[in-house]
Amino acid sequence: MPFLELDTSLPQGSVPGGFAEKLCCAAASILGKPKERVNVTVRSGVTMLVGGSPAPCAQLLVSSIGVVGTAEQNKEHSAKFFDFLMGELGLGQDRILLRFCPLEPWQIGKNRTVMTFL
Repeated sequence: MPFLELDTSLPQGSVPGGFAEKLCCAAASILGKPKERVNVTVRSGVTMLVGGSPAPCAQLLVSSIGVVGTAEQNKEHSAKFFDFLMGELGLGQDRILLRFCPLEPWQIGKNRTVMTFL
């Protein structure tokens, strides 16, 4: 059950239509999870600095069980997410940051319990 949170300083009008759905599909493919399990939040127009610069930028937080826990996994995921974000948002790679956070099943609540018991 991946969770993706994208913050960008781009105004809402500069984020392509259907971007959240495209990010969901891209994440499902990149992480090897069904899109029905991918959760996406997109926040645009956020006041942000990357590297001390207010130039347009984005930060993507990717949290999931089992697929973001090693450097090798994340190196592969990183290249694919960068390609997607650069293409969709028109940002250079120096204006995008990714954070990968591995989750354990007991850290995600669903259906009045946690994933450990589902």
